[in-house]
Amino acid sequence: MKNLLVILTAAAVIALPFIFRRETPQDQWRPGDPELVIISPHNEAIRYEFARAFNRWHIEEHGTPVRIDWRVIGGTSEIARFLEGETQSVFRAWWTRGLDRPWPAGGTTALTAHRFETDREDLIELRETLRATDDPDRFGIGIDLFFGGGEFDHSRTFARGITAPAWPEGIPEHLTHLPDGTELIPEGLSGEVWRTEGFIGTAISAFGIVYNTDRLADLGVDSPPQSWSDLTDIRFHRQLGIADPTKSGSVAKAFEMMIHQQINEAVVAAGFSWHTAFEGDTDDPDYLAAIQEGWLNGINLVRLIGANARFFTDSAGKVPIDVSTGNAAVGISIDFFGRYQAETSRDPRTGRERMHYVTPIGGSSVSTDPISLIRGAPNREIAVRFMEFTVSEAGQRLWNQRVGTPGGPERFALRRLPIRRDFYPSEDNPALQSSYEALAPYNSDDLSDPSVNPYTLAEQFVYVPAWTGRHFGIHRDLIRAMAMDAGDELSAAWAAIARAGGPEAVPEAMEALLALPEGVTWEGLLDRDRFGSDRRMDYMRDWVIFFRQQYNLARRLAQQGARDA
Repeated sequence: MKNLLVILTAAAVIALPFIFRRETPQDQWRPGDPELVIISPHNEAIRYEFARAFNRWHIEEHGTPVRIDWRVIGGTSEIARFLEGETQSVFRAWWTRGLDRPWPAGGTTALTAHRFETDREDLIELRETLRATDDPDRFGIGIDLFFGGGEFDHSRTFARGITAPAWPEGIPEHLTHLPDGTELIPEGLSGEVWRTEGFIGTAISAFGIVYNTDRLADLGVDSPPQSWSDLTDIRFHRQLGIADPTKSGSVAKAFEMMIHQQINEAVVAAGFSWHTAFEGDTDDPDYLAAIQEGWLNGINLVRLIGANARFFTDSAGKVPIDVSTGNAAVGISIDFFGRYQAETSRDPRTGRERMHYVTPIGGSSVSTDPISLIRGAPNREIAVRFMEFTVSEAGQRLWNQRVGTPGGPERFALRRLPIRRDFYPSEDNPALQSSYEALAPYNSDDLSDPSVNPYTLAEQFVYVPAWTGRHFGIHRDLIRAMAMDAGDELSAAWAAIARAGGPEAVPEAMEALLALPEGVTWEGLLDRDRFGSDRRMDYMRDWVIFFRQQYNLARRLAQQGARDA
């Protein structure tokens, strides 16, 4: 009897889960169902909401669930470097083993080089074969999509042959236009590129400042920072959070915006305008002198902002988190990181935001956050569907709607700006206005606010690629050497100048602080023989040595000036 009781008890324990189990949800993914591999710098909130919503959409539209395997390795720039290395490796293996072809000398560098000039037929064939092949049965890195990050890295990734056109015949008209021809996703705006054959934008980003109101009060700062130049305030010394521009494409873009704005102001002051870059005499010596003056002002603005740095982090998303918790008083942030962290750091009792985000007026372009198809994607058809979903109304609703609203996010308010024009008001187009009015009640942010609406912000800032676009990569290195690798010396010199009474009190110290190495000018940095990627280790070493010496000299001069005063 005792043994029988034990057996019956054990049987009941085993049976209970089956007796009380719930029906399996229809949208639950099972082995054998489609799977998508996406590499992305996006945070967990974005990954969760898009995976959930796409899965549901795919069940409704195509009858099967889709599981997304997210690959998260760091920022956009780190992803781009990873993709390049993987592509070089798998293509070489296919070339030498699959095709039984010898690998030519210099082949790895030439294969994905951004700039390529040679008359060697073997290298030309290598590059052309890569760009003509988009078949996972031949080669592929096992990843389907590159989702998120800046236009710069997506454009370069496509130019290097790593990504491929999702729609070889061109982006379908229904994704970018209404049936009546009204454009929903422009090719670009205010000088920025929003879609090409290699990618399509999914959301809009601007760059700005995050600040903690409680920490500002502690520092005696009555007015929150509103412009980039406000971040040079000595009261922010060792209070400013910044991301490493060589790791984060978004913060590198923010620094570009600072320099670009200074060039624009100098060009306008000299009697020119941004039109000159497209229509006027770009060899006019006065025009070029104005660009150099503005560029120098911008570089020194970045330098003094770096002098106030509390830290440089590898992750741009860490900056608003640290500002919201008070570990930094202010920081440089992409808009959606700032808005999202402001949302999540609200006081649970009062709803008050501890941290705020502001886009400096005239201080940022509006650039896109694209999605690209990886060459040799193993799940190409599903990947293209995901791309189409991100720019559909269903996908666009996720970016800015409140949690729990119809078609909105389920768990996280993403606080991002959708790219489609029909999410914003329009005085001229009734169809766009009608769509905006239907969607507006569900939004987290007022998309009609001129300080939020990217289509309005674009009118206040025109991006001129000729001014800073060609310098994007070299600026990253210059800023790292100037403000990070020599950061301790820069911070000490800036503090000494402040103690001596400020820049006006010790002009010789400021002159030493703001010096630049030989050849480092707006035009000089375009010298690829001197500052090409193959010389990076050499010029970076020379720059760091120079800046450390100059900052130490500036510190000594400031200390001497303080003693003499």
